[in-house]
Amino acid sequence: MNYLFCAHRNWAITLYKKLSKKHNNMILLTEPKKLTFEYIKKIDPKIIFFPDWSWIIPEIIVKEFQCVCFHESNLPKFRGGSPIQNQIIRNIKKTKTTSFIMNEKVDAGDILLQKELSLEGSLDNILSRMIDNDYFLINKIIDGKFKKQKQTGKITTYKRRKPEESELETLDHSKKYLYNFIRMLADPYPNAFIRMGDKKIILKDAWYDGKKLQFKGEII
Repeated sequence: MNYLFCAHRNWAITLYKKLSKKHNNMILLTEPKKLTFEYIKKIDPKIIFFPDWSWIIPEIIVKEFQCVCFHESNLPKFRGGSPIQNQIIRNIKKTKTTSFIMNEKVDAGDILLQKELSLEGSLDNILSRMIDNDYFLINKIIDGKFKKQKQTGKITTYKRRKPEESELETLDHSKKYLYNFIRMLADPYPNAFIRMGDKKIILKDAWYDGKKLQFKGEII
């Protein structure tokens, strides 16, 4: 019995390596062009896991196979793209990792399991927590220790952020806002930046103690 793991960013590959030590039937797929019905049919996975995927999944795959997605919000809140960034910029500190069965609508399927997720600290801190959460949830799902439930509550939907939205047009914001803006766009996301004449200041990460705001960056 096989499981397919679809992901492409470094943090998710780290998660896969951790899972594959326990499940030697976990197959990794990183290239969207390989995600075809014909390929999936040959593998015949019991479950396809999507912890980190940025491309449209063919509808026939969603219909014919059990596809489980992981979304960093308390669904149905913050459906859609860039859930981490869309919550951090609104100063949300606590959310959930939600695992759900995919259907034809965006982030609308039945919930399997959820786990608390802190959005405080650096993006590396958050990604590390996501690895721990997804590892826990995937093992629970493989063991069948879940109970499907419909999504309830107010639906909010947001679009995926575009690279040009990483630009800070002014520094005339609170230090807290600037801190959130910079840290939510640390690698592997398109970094925050501000233009100064013909130069661009890339803001790689930030630290804020309530008084002093510091950042790491480069001028290009």
